[in-house]
Amino acid sequence: MNPEDLQLLLTREMPFGKYKGRCIADLPGDYLRWFVREGVPKNEIGRLINLMHEIDHNGLSDLLTPLRALHRQKG
Repeated sequence: MNPEDLQLLLTREMPFGKYKGRCIADLPGDYLRWFVREGVPKNEIGRLINLMHEIDHNGLSDLLTPLRALHRQKG
């Protein structure tokens, strides 16, 4: 993982499916688990889904809290 990926979790949106338009960091854990189980795309979105799944699965979602604050200040 590179540090920029954490920022991308907050800025990249799902381009398709049930949660189209929602940023990757806000996808529900059940959806992330389903996606990983069924197979993620072999592109940036798939890489970010895998990363968010690992963060969620390991209870590390609080890592994104400071980045969310920065993102809100910029936006």
